[in-house]
This record gives sequence, structure tokens and C-alpha cells, in this order.
Amino acid sequence: MQKLAVLIDADNSSISSIGPILEEIAKYGIASVKRVYGDWSNDSLKNWRDILLLNAITPVQQFAYTVGKDATDMILIIDAMDLLYSGSLDGFCIVSSDSDFTPLASRIRESGLNVYGFGKKSTPDAFKKACDKFIFIENLITDNLASDKKIEATSTTNKNQNDINDLDKPTLNLIYKAVKDNADDSGWAYLGNVGTYISTVKPDFDTRNYGYAKLSGLIQASSLFETKLRGSQLFLRKLSFGTFVKLVHKAIANSSSNEWAEIDTVIEFIMTKEPDLSIKNYGFNNLKEAILGITHGWIEINKTKIKIGRPMPN
Repeated sequence: MQKLAVLIDADNSSISSIGPILEEIAKYGIASVKRVYGDWSNDSLKNWRDILLLNAITPVQQFAYTVGKDATDMILIIDAMDLLYSGSLDGFCIVSSDSDFTPLASRIRESGLNVYGFGKKSTPDAFKKACDKFIFIENLITDNLASDKKIEATSTTNKNQNDINDLDKPTLNLIYKAVKDNADDSGWAYLGNVGTYISTVKPDFDTRNYGYAKLSGLIQASSLFETKLRGSQLFLRKLSFGTFVKLVHKAIANSSSNEWAEIDTVIEFIMTKEPDLSIKNYGFNNLKEAILGITHGWIEINKTKIKIGRPMPN
């Protein structure tokens, strides 16, 4: 487990978020150091006492020497550098929505340590992108009230359209690229690698923004990807009817010596090669209906037999 330092900017954090933040941090490692910075002589921070005692967080005093200046930033940064040079930590968790900590996050990452940021959705992009991962506290506060959306047993056109609207275009394109860049020759990509790729490119990506606790739930509910399990590992690839047509072509070539192949034989081949294939994702009720629905001359049909009409482009 990673040994982490949790440094909290009390001036830019809320009491209600501390418990959920510490629970989230436990996913990444052990909070070996827990400190919160502020001017504790200020009445605005008096309500922090109970949460500090409950979570064994050490308060660090910093008087506000000048009105309008955030003196706590400097003492937090000084402490962070001291902890960095001690060489006893694997990463830092910076709890603040203040972009002033952007250089600190960058400096820590230059030393090879991980930086996890926690702040509001309004946090400037500069700080979010300086972190290895940035988590919105709004998601954490409501996380206990939310649960994974359930995937419907059937798929409809209207449902697909609603699911597409859940994802903004840049995020959807990022997921597509993550799948493409991590895919094998058949187009399948391991979900773990896809998630790592997305988090690297977009540190503030969080499936909870879209109402899902995990990436697997978001992917499966989007109806934009095929999914299958290999052991306990989930794989996905971009949903494309062209992929299905190529599979039918392969089945015909495998089962026919004179071009024509029995539809039932083709179906048997597909079920053997792709046992997890959900044809309902393509809008059909069964494999035979999907095969007979292939248009544009890709196959020719003669009662119970089919043959390749023209080859699919690569």
C-alpha cells in the first residue's frame, strides 16, 4: 500500500467533505500523515474541532498576517516540501480548490510521487491537470446516496440515445481512443488498461459525474460497446455492425467449400467464437434476424443458405 500525506487547506475545504475524502483516499493507500492548515483563532474554523478529533487530523496554525492574503498556502507548501525531502512517502493528497497549489503538485510529480487532488468542480483546470488524479468532492459527498444504475435486460433505440446523451463528446472520444490504443487484433481492450489511459489523459475523469460508481457500469450502460469476460477481467470494443458482418463472413468461409453456407451452421460458428455476443445491442432479437438484416450487398441469401456478396473493407 502507498504511504500518503494528506494535506488539507481549511480555507478552501468544507467540514462535510473530510470524512468522504478520507474514505476515498483509503482506496489509494494509507494516510500516514494527516494535517489541516488554517488560522484556528478565527471563529469560522471553530466547527472543525470534532472532525479533527474523530479522524486524528493534526491542525497546523498559521496566523493571517495580512488581510486578504492566504498565509496558510505557504505553510502547507513548506510542510509538503519537508515531507517530500524526507523520502518516506509514496504520494500526496492535496485537499483544496485553490489553483495556487498547481506548482506544488507539479514539483511533487517531478520527484516521481503520485499526487491526488480533491476539490470542487469549479477548481481551475491548471491544478486538476497537475495532479495524477483529481476527485470532485461533490461526488464524494453524495456517493453514499447514489448506487450503480442497473442495466436493462433489453435494448431499445430510445435507450441508446439517452445513454449517448449522458456522455459529453470529448469524453466519449477519449474513451473511443483509449479502447483503440489498447485493443488487440480483434478490437478487444482490457477495461483496466482503458481506465488507466483515461485517467492519465484526463485526471479529473470520474464515472460518478455520470451517475455510475465504476467505469464498467458506465461502459455497459452506454450501449456503445460490446463487452465480454475473460475469467474475471472485462474486455470491451467499439460497437459496430461492421464487426458483426465480418464475423458472418468468417463463419461462411469456415463452413463452406462451395461458397454457400447454411444459416444454422453460421449461427453455430458465431455462438462458438463469440459466446458473449449480445445481438440485442445491434437492435435485433436473435442471430438469424441479425444475419438476414445485413444489407448493402455484403451477403446473398437463398432460402436457408447465405454466401458472401462482396468482401468487407479492412
